[in-house]
Amino acid sequence: MKYVVREKMFAIGDDYWIEDEHGRRAFYVDGKVMSLRGTLEIQDASGGVVAVIHKKLVSLRDTMLIEREGETLATVKKKRLTLLHDAYRAELASGEELEVRGDLIGKEYDIEYEGGGSSAEGRGRLARISRKWFTLRDAYAIDVEREDADAGMLIAVAVCVDRLVEKEHGEE
Repeated sequence: MKYVVREKMFAIGDDYWIEDEHGRRAFYVDGKVMSLRGTLEIQDASGGVVAVIHKKLVSLRDTMLIEREGETLATVKKKRLTLLHDAYRAELASGEELEVRGDLIGKEYDIEYEGGGSSAEGRGRLARISRKWFTLRDAYAIDVEREDADAGMLIAVAVCVDRLVEKEHGEE
């Protein structure tokens, strides 16, 4: 399932809808204006909270947390020691890790299990983020490729990566 994200909507305090590929409202992003940590709340179409995103207050590197029902679901930060490209890592509460790599600035990247490949059961790419499906420069798609994947969590990871890349490259 593909979801459409309008890029200029990531300012704190902005609220916006993420639509599915058929133009139906799928997720609502609520930017909390009064939050010191730049909190975003992602809700499903019926208003149920699927993820809360905020910046970790104390860390050596910029880090964002994804929470659900008060529990940390994932921690997203830049991967250390990448020689040829920027990459980010989402450390899941289960102990597994997702790797985010590709053209992060140009919005052409993948979210996959650490180590990639599809040889291990349940491994491989979970989502592809791409701008190439759109003629508008301010929109991109999050294509959740597996039915068993947590779309809300993958959208939250993509939002975290967007915010971290914007901050690193002085676009915030």
